[in-house]
Amino acid sequence: MSRIAASAMVLLALAGCAREPLRPAPPAAPVPAPASGGAVEPRDEPRARSGNPPFYEVGGRRYVVLPTAAGYVEQGIASWYGADVHGGRTATGETYDMNAMTGAHPTLPLPAWVRVTNLENGRSVVVRLNDRGPFARGRIIDLSRAAAEQLDMIRTGTARVEVQSLAAGNPAPPAATPAI
Repeated sequence: MSRIAASAMVLLALAGCAREPLRPAPPAAPVPAPASGGAVEPRDEPRARSGNPPFYEVGGRRYVVLPTAAGYVEQGIASWYGADVHGGRTATGETYDMNAMTGAHPTLPLPAWVRVTNLENGRSVVVRLNDRGPFARGRIIDLSRAAAEQLDMIRTGTARVEVQSLAAGNPAPPAATPAI
């Protein structure tokens, strides 16, 4: 190998090391909600620096981010996401963990805490929203695999749910007893 080629390779290697990361390192992982039972106390957290534009567009649709999650209640279809995006970045810059009690919502400010109740079986979980989505028509929330397991919606992939915002300082009521 010539001296010029060797020098060029060293310079390229050094240039690669000096490159800035595309996104900032994620903040500390959130404290996950208990898998079952017990009251959960949502934390009062500032709006994330990323993931909260006034509006954004995906697939030709415009989404307007709400100024607050207070009083939010909606019923619709939930879906879940797992291994295919595990370890990727969420809208807040955190690393997605399919085993944490988290979710994605198209318009609630991030982060936000919500109770999601499966209307078909009465099971309920508390999740911390840290991502944007779902963007499939007719869906109102995407849940982590862990949350979907607790709601018993893994097999079906979707479920009819109610999403209700939870305020910091107000413990979430205990999960509803699942229907038998």
